[in-house]
Amino acid sequence: MIFDGVKLNPAMDADFPAVYQSFEREDDIMMNDRNFILKGDICYSEDAKHLKIYPDGFLVCVEGISAGVFEKIPEEYKGFQLLDYSGQLIIPGLCDLHVHAPQYSYRGLGMDMELLEWLDTYAFPEETKYADMDYAAEAYSYFVHDLKYSGTTRFCAFATIHEAATLQLMQMLEKSGLRGYVGKVNMDRNSPDYYCERSAEASVKATASWLEQAEQCCQNVQPVITPRFTPSCSDRLMQKLGELAAAKNLRIQSHLSENISEIDWVKELCPWSDNYIDTYVKAGLTAPGRPSLMAHCVYSDAKELQVMKANDVFAVHCPQCNMNIASGIAPVRRWLDMGVKMGLGTDVAGGSTLSIFRTMMEARQVSKLVWRLTDQSLQPLTLEEIFWMGTKGGGSFFGSVGSFEPGYEADALVLDESRMLHPQALDVRQRLERYICLSESQDIKHKFVAGNCIF
Repeated sequence: MIFDGVKLNPAMDADFPAVYQSFEREDDIMMNDRNFILKGDICYSEDAKHLKIYPDGFLVCVEGISAGVFEKIPEEYKGFQLLDYSGQLIIPGLCDLHVHAPQYSYRGLGMDMELLEWLDTYAFPEETKYADMDYAAEAYSYFVHDLKYSGTTRFCAFATIHEAATLQLMQMLEKSGLRGYVGKVNMDRNSPDYYCERSAEASVKATASWLEQAEQCCQNVQPVITPRFTPSCSDRLMQKLGELAAAKNLRIQSHLSENISEIDWVKELCPWSDNYIDTYVKAGLTAPGRPSLMAHCVYSDAKELQVMKANDVFAVHCPQCNMNIASGIAPVRRWLDMGVKMGLGTDVAGGSTLSIFRTMMEARQVSKLVWRLTDQSLQPLTLEEIFWMGTKGGGSFFGSVGSFEPGYEADALVLDESRMLHPQALDVRQRLERYICLSESQDIKHKFVAGNCIF
């Protein structure tokens, strides 16, 4: 396939490079269609405060949509294929609202640096390599493979400024069976000469070209407008991207109030703005009825959070990255109490793992530090809250996703607890809590996205 004069690497049509073939997991489920029943110990969020638990319950999937969870199989569904996982946990698929796909290859490096130095030392030099389609095909294949076999069913990913490589990433993710959003990054200022678009006009033209191609070739992986962050995007570029997003009714993803030096920089660059979020709002990048994502929000005050709430902006909590590059600890309890929409992000490579389970655990841990060390009115997060954040809370960005309530898309994980031996009797809630703390990627037995079995 030819895109923008560049022949896309044929590796995108293969599952993964040969080096990964031996790691493919065999699917032992013979699926007839998207009408089936999962039996097991089923758990999902009713809201941020409450879990719905059905020991030995039955999750009914009708054409990829949940018909609900039942204690007994309703008569009208008794002809459906039954997949019996009695004694095993079944939960909704997980949602990763912020991950940088091209950074996967260097996760764990430069963790002694703060944000701006880390970008210059690692992020920008690595991302420029994706102009080479062979490099992009190999590097993205590792990311897609590991995301496929993680607990994530829905995602929002940054790519790079390169049109062809971004399209290639989207096609590889499309083939994986996962669903989500990918963004071609925009940046036309305050970036290295070797990794900066020529002008606002050039950046928008490249974005429009990429959007046209993406709309033609991908169904389950959708485009999202992606200004990297305000310091790397001129006022003109932000305005033009806002117009493009509004014209095509597209969502956006970016970064907000992550680092103190970054916030000071935004004040210098945009003295006309009331605060950091105002740089996006006045450009038309965020608007009521068109949900958007802002990662981090570590230093967002009540005024900024209120603007986010009014404009359907999700705050994405990335606890591991915030610790790794010393940005701080987000007061997530305040977000919850104010009713700000929110979810979790692994933020690779500031974060070192694709596991939303680990992100849940770390969100809970850092909330205890906020409570103990900074503000004892901000109570630590509960199990119910972190589970909701990683499932139904973040899932709402994608629509009716992240729950087994009737009408929700049937994203599901069958969990394998066989490595987690214990002598005591545990109830379903206790087993879920333990799994979040102890699990690794190999502890997922099966994964479904909108009723399709991924493995």
